[in-house]
Amino acid sequence: MAESLLFLTGKLAEKSLHKVLEGMQASAEGLDFKYRVAQIGVSVAALMTPELIVRRLNDVGDADKLLVPGLCRGDLRILEEKYGIPVERGPEDLKDLPQFFGRGGKAPDISMYDVKIFAEIVEAPELTLEGIVARAEHYKKQGANVIDLGCLPNTPFPHLVDAIQALQSQGFKVSVDSLNNDDLLLAGKAGADYLLSLTEKTLWIADEVASTPILIPAKVGSLPSLYRAIDAMQAKGKPFIADAILDPIPFGFTQSIVRYQRLRKHYPEIQIMMGVGNLTELTDADTTGINAILFGIISELNINAVLATSVSPHAVNAVAEADIARRVMFAAREDRRLPRDYSDGLLGLHDRRPFTYTAAEIQEIAAQIKDPSFRIQVSEDGVHIFNRDGIFQSTDPFALYQCLKVDDDASHAFYLGVELARAQIAWQLKKRYNQDEELRWGIATHEKKPEDRMAHRDASLKEKSVKKTKND
Repeated sequence: MAESLLFLTGKLAEKSLHKVLEGMQASAEGLDFKYRVAQIGVSVAALMTPELIVRRLNDVGDADKLLVPGLCRGDLRILEEKYGIPVERGPEDLKDLPQFFGRGGKAPDISMYDVKIFAEIVEAPELTLEGIVARAEHYKKQGANVIDLGCLPNTPFPHLVDAIQALQSQGFKVSVDSLNNDDLLLAGKAGADYLLSLTEKTLWIADEVASTPILIPAKVGSLPSLYRAIDAMQAKGKPFIADAILDPIPFGFTQSIVRYQRLRKHYPEIQIMMGVGNLTELTDADTTGINAILFGIISELNINAVLATSVSPHAVNAVAEADIARRVMFAAREDRRLPRDYSDGLLGLHDRRPFTYTAAEIQEIAAQIKDPSFRIQVSEDGVHIFNRDGIFQSTDPFALYQCLKVDDDASHAFYLGVELARAQIAWQLKKRYNQDEELRWGIATHEKKPEDRMAHRDASLKEKSVKKTKND
């Protein structure tokens, strides 16, 4: 028997909710559940709380599950205890219901990956032990598997051994990156897990320590040199990772990609690393797109590790972006699908579905408004702001100010200024806008704690409620 769902909604969304559900029912996939819609007398879903629902909803009839709007906050266990059935939050925008019910395919799984991220602390010699551990913790939260200690040229690193031991005592895998053989030998004897980097001329270091070496050509761009180092390590039966070195634009980037392809073709089974910092750090472009392309190549070539850096201000999220990119590209490769609809983590500037309502639909919603509180929505045509006194539309918030009549109401004017600025940015960049919610910038979004987001939202709603009472 098909599951019976009860959808709760507010006055303004009721008509749109019916349209979306009817559209899903009429689609080729149809619905695998029965449904009813209950409108419980609030104007907008953001005003709905579990306590209010308990007061206004007497019973759920034959429903097997209760769905409340995504903007309905609070402890849903109150409702489960009251009605004796499971309660679930739907999406924040009801236009996303088809995706919520899997109409866009099964929910993507991006929990898996097969690329290790080495996150380099470039200025490690200049940091205290506490600073090194703190930076390592930061990179770990962003997805790093190994912490790489960068040794700077002509810069003493007297606490190198202590840094390795401090990190390992906290459970970190550690690599050390240096051009100095003495640093590498010392790091290996101190127990570093990996050494960056050895060439065919310095393989003797690998004979004296247990660390896994990353092998690079002795001469820039020389695959034969790298091949000789690989062959020597294979003859000894010791583990290693090979790196053909990614060159920056316009100093051989394309040719270096070709080298990686040749390396993988020549050695189908070995472990390969790519250092991506020469592109992310040295190109003035958003690193989200750069990482997406690089990890597409990494996925196709079955590259096993990346060395990522986060030094330049524009590359501050490079490690976190690498984590999202490796997961998305792994899932796309395994599913034999294009890397779309897996995650919005790399969609910083734009959204796939920015405008969920047309100007005509917004006009319909505006016609239902009976109170003075302003609502703001964005369509392809621009920014729309409306209340019971009318609807106004423009692509420039300054053109709307004279229509709002808040000249003598500083707090309300401030609130509307903030929201209209967000709405204008969303329209300009083709991003999703939800009133009282900050814009989302993919992996760069600094998520507030749930309680902080709720406090902000509740303050805004309280402010609008006060204005409504005052104007009434």
